[in-house]
Amino acid sequence: MDEMDFPTSDVKIESVTPTELKARIDAGEDVALLDSRMGSDYEEWRIDGPTVESINVPYFEFLDEEIDDDVLVRIPDDTEITVLCAKGGASEFVAGSLKECGYDVHHLEDGMNGWARIYEAVEVERYDGAGTLYQYQRPSSGCLGYLVVDDGEAAVIDPLRTFTERYFEDAEERGVDLKYAIDTHIHADHISGVRNLAAEGVDGVIPDAAVERGVTYADELTLASDGEVLQVGDVSIETVSTPGHTSGMTSYLVDGSLLATGDGLFVESVARPDLEGGDDGAPDAASHLYGSLQDRVLSLPDETLVGGAHFSDAAEPADDGTYTASIGQLRDEMAPLTMDEDEFVDVILSDMPPRPANYEDIIATNLGRKEVDDGDAFELELGPNNCAASQESLAGD
Repeated sequence: MDEMDFPTSDVKIESVTPTELKARIDAGEDVALLDSRMGSDYEEWRIDGPTVESINVPYFEFLDEEIDDDVLVRIPDDTEITVLCAKGGASEFVAGSLKECGYDVHHLEDGMNGWARIYEAVEVERYDGAGTLYQYQRPSSGCLGYLVVDDGEAAVIDPLRTFTERYFEDAEERGVDLKYAIDTHIHADHISGVRNLAAEGVDGVIPDAAVERGVTYADELTLASDGEVLQVGDVSIETVSTPGHTSGMTSYLVDGSLLATGDGLFVESVARPDLEGGDDGAPDAASHLYGSLQDRVLSLPDETLVGGAHFSDAAEPADDGTYTASIGQLRDEMAPLTMDEDEFVDVILSDMPPRPANYEDIIATNLGRKEVDDGDAFELELGPNNCAASQESLAGD
């Protein structure tokens, strides 16, 4: 049954926007969610949080004229319930059925699709380079990006195609011109926005080390070599080759203060090494990752901040609300960073989560081998990113 086919409830159902729900969760309010999607969708991807109570009761449990008592007993009746689904149709129907049974209930506008459109810019307060640095956060998938602003210019690192217009809006709000759109690598979990931004006059930048994977549009963009420096106002953005997650994986050192590591190193884990070469290529890729981390990342001063392209539910934000941590902190907290190479490789290969949904189509799109429209691009990247080597945090307890 398509969500558009659900009958309209006879009772009025109030709604909450994804932004309003996110604000409640961020404020530490107790939130009770009833997710009416199918169990497999719920297990793969859902809204979580330390104060979130989430239960899964699929919509078809509410289709009978009278809801079974075995269903109702699973739903708390002493608190406000937010019902959600994929797009907002099923949740409104379910919420109406529950309200008729006396529950205090409303539903989430646009469902998980609406949740996936939340994209926040948070200032990295510990950044001490020139200009101002913001971290973009997409809570639905854990995607992170960066906006560097100084002296009338800006650059965005790891932009998402879905939010192409947002980058221009943010630049305009800050009174600057968007100069560069920079990718760290060929992403496997979301569609890159670099080409779309380049089509609007921004200088699109990809690592030249990534071109050998079969990038079809390399001659349309700027290729950044290891050690090359891009300038944004007085801010220097240095290219640092860090292969491992992919053969072309590249980090960018922003004014000597923050290393945007892409998918090489996160605040709670290190990269998974199997999305380019598969299971057969993963051991060699893990060895390359070990070398990159030891020689190019951990060799930087301990106070250098690390900002990856993702965070997971296991990650804890810093005091400024960003998912950043110093190299010294990560070395102290993340055991794999102090292991020898053989032990590191064994650990990284031992607990990898499922590969990102649609990752093969996403890679093909990001290489330029496949074309998708904006709607399909958005649908392809829905769900968790799963780009880390473990579903659990590798940084401390």
